[in-house]
Amino acid sequence: MELSDAIRSRRSVRKYKSDPIPEQTIKELLELAAWAPSGMNTQPWLFVLVKGNDYLKDLSDRSRAFILAQMEDAPALKNYRSLLSNPDFNIFYGAPMLVLIFGSKNAFTYTNDCSMAALNLMLAAWDRGIGSCWIGFARGYCGAPACMKELNVPEGYELVAPVILGYPAVPPGQVARKEIRIISR
Repeated sequence: MELSDAIRSRRSVRKYKSDPIPEQTIKELLELAAWAPSGMNTQPWLFVLVKGNDYLKDLSDRSRAFILAQMEDAPALKNYRSLLSNPDFNIFYGAPMLVLIFGSKNAFTYTNDCSMAALNLMLAAWDRGIGSCWIGFARGYCGAPACMKELNVPEGYELVAPVILGYPAVPPGQVARKEIRIISR
């Protein structure tokens, strides 16, 4: 697939087959993710791989509860109250893998750097027919100290990008793009 085709056709996937992604493919995807640019070449990312339907469902349930408990302090999340209150809603959409990209807080630009690594990961995955979706609902709980300890994340890191991966159950649809806003001076 040409890079321009991957950029134009990649979409967030929210329905997955249960087929696992081969370990070698995961290794290749993470290597490509790590080729992202980083400020002063710090390469501050740490990739945490989370697999297993039962564990991911439990992590989804804990993430939903975490957000619901904080909803009064986060007005932007109130629109999602009914969705997050549904015990059948899985924030990971049944994907077979979650990649949590943490950044070292010792690097000045770790949020930008890890975001670029996440984009590399998603584009490289799409090139191999693997769908992805950045799961903002996972940032709170998966970035909390208790969960980070459970996942063996060392101190000094912060969760930047929770990304699910899996083979799409249905092809993602096309979405119209808004007109590009440009200011020239």
